[in-house]
Amino acid sequence: MVDNAKQADRGHGIVEFTANDVDLTSDIPVYQGFFTFSKLKYKHRRFDGSWSEEVTREVHEHHDAVGVLLYDPAEDAVVLVEQVRAGIVARQDGATPWVLEVVAGLIDTDETPEQVARREAWEEAGCRIAEVIPLYSFYPSPGCYTERVHLYCALLDSSAVGGVHGLAEEQEDIRVHVIPFPKAMQLLEEGKLDNGMMIIAMQWLARERASLRARSNG
Repeated sequence: MVDNAKQADRGHGIVEFTANDVDLTSDIPVYQGFFTFSKLKYKHRRFDGSWSEEVTREVHEHHDAVGVLLYDPAEDAVVLVEQVRAGIVARQDGATPWVLEVVAGLIDTDETPEQVARREAWEEAGCRIAEVIPLYSFYPSPGCYTERVHLYCALLDSSAVGGVHGLAEEQEDIRVHVIPFPKAMQLLEEGKLDNGMMIIAMQWLARERASLRARSNG
């Protein structure tokens, strides 16, 4: 850590680095299965203008993902899905691996993110959706994952929504919940909606909920 206040950026003279400021010298797959793990070696431009020494990092090469928050403005309710998640099983820390989430899936074909959103809404929740509202596109963990997430909201009528869904060939067992917005916010504040897409989507909905309901009523 540089112990010099003058070294801190104060919003002036920011250098904009690009991909050309990284020299990737090695990209070797060390495991290939459903996902790929690779070992990278690279040098990068430093903030003082010099080049770094060679850096070695292992990276999880992950398909880009799509998440879609299903919201019923007439009932002021969100549609969430619940399923077992392997990452929490692997932690072995006593936390329940059944997670409440937005509908989500991977872009592993030539589909667009919006097409994936519609397909996953049907496969995971039995919902047909038309319009999807883009929220954010972001890297959830760029220190070790290549994944970029495309997050959406879709409006729907939740009156006939429920049950258990998922694809048998993907070993999915997904339960659908229709939860009033105030209850969902309570769960969020209690730390029970504790995954990234869920938190970001709910915070967006809290900000935009009134306009969505007014648009629906209009």
